[in-house]
This record gives sequence, structure tokens and C-alpha cells, in this order.
Amino acid sequence: MSAAPNSVPNLELLDPDTHRHLRLRTLREAVAPHFVQIVLSEFTTAAACCPILITKDSATGAFYAGAMFGFKPRESFFDDLTARGGFKPLALQRDGFFIDGEQIAIDRSNARFSETDGERLFDDTGQANSCLRQIQRVLGQLRSGIDATTTFIGALAGEKLIEPIDVSLNFGGEMLTLQGLYTVSLDALRQLESAAALRLLRSGYLQHAYILHGSLQQIPVLARLRDQVIRKLPTGR
Repeated sequence: MSAAPNSVPNLELLDPDTHRHLRLRTLREAVAPHFVQIVLSEFTTAAACCPILITKDSATGAFYAGAMFGFKPRESFFDDLTARGGFKPLALQRDGFFIDGEQIAIDRSNARFSETDGERLFDDTGQANSCLRQIQRVLGQLRSGIDATTTFIGALAGEKLIEPIDVSLNFGGEMLTLQGLYTVSLDALRQLESAAALRLLRSGYLQHAYILHGSLQQIPVLARLRDQVIRKLPTGR
């Protein structure tokens, strides 16, 4: 979610003088990836339209939670799924913006930025316009949300509540098997000792654990949506 200036090409610290004429275009939801990291405060809204799964960061091996909008890269049904509940992940809302220490940095090459289209980031006095103030709020929610979600997943792991799940689907002869995904074990939840269950209940983690597991019901919904789209595509796709 955050990034250092040398980890993303063309990343610049946001400055009202340097970027006084920079404008922000409307978020292009059509390019949403198939799996988007989300934070704990987004679970309830996300679970109403898409599966929530846990996976590991390929670089660090750390667990993180994500919303699934498709079963493979470059194939996302974001618009179709979120139309039902209006869910827009914070990670997508902040597209093009990053946290660098206590400052905001931007990926200047991101298509959201323009000097002719969209709302200006700063007004004539150098103060943040409404679009930038919204980005600041989103980045703040992400920063605190990532920490809260990491703590939540750590609590689940500490009680051995996380288990791997393989998703295997057949689309008219096209087999898709997704690995490297995890969810909450209902069996392990039921076997929790009273003290552990009470700790999770009081922290609110028990509710979120059930939300996470319950969102698996959205996998067949996503599969049906993919099947419908594929059937409409011309032969030779």
C-alpha cells in the first residue's frame, strides 16, 4: 500500500508548488485488478459482493487479506460485482498515491494525473482541493487499516484458525485451480477454548472471522458471472 520513492517508477513527493497545475481524473474502475488488498473495516461491505481470502505477500511471506474480483490476472469483474453494493476498495481509491513516511508521493506516470482533465489537486493558494482531501482521508484509513488487519490476522494465526483452501472450477472444459489462498477454519473456531473465544469476541475479531469465511459463498456467484461473460464472447477468444 505504501511505497518508498525508489520502489515505483516516476514517484514524486507531492508538492503544491511543483504540482500546482496537476489534475486528478476520475478513477478508472474498468482496470481494477482481479485481487485487491483490503483492510478490516472493509470486510462487511466487501463480503456482500465478492469473496474475501487471505494470501501471502510473495516478497515478505506475510499474510494479507484481499477481495477477489476474478479468478486470474487481467480478468476482473469488478464493475459487475460492485454494482450491487457500491464497494470501492480503499486500495483502488488511492490509485496513483502512496505514503512515504509522513508525506504523500504520487506516481506521475499514472493515467489518473493530467494537466488538462479532471479536478485540480491544489487551489490557487496552494491548499488541497476536495479530491486531494479525499485521497488524504483514504491514505489515513489505509495506514491504520493495514495495521489493524495485520493484528487481526496475527490473532487468527495465533489460535491456528487459518487454513489453506484450493479453489477448483470447471468452465466448460477449462479447469481453473487457485492455490496459495487461505480462509478461516470453522472447525477450528468451534473447537476454541472459552477464554480464546471470549478474547476474539471482545476484540470484534470473531465477527470478522465469520464474515471472512461467509464470503466464500460469493465464489459460486463470481463463477456464474464469469461463465455468463464467457458464453457471450465470440468463438476464438
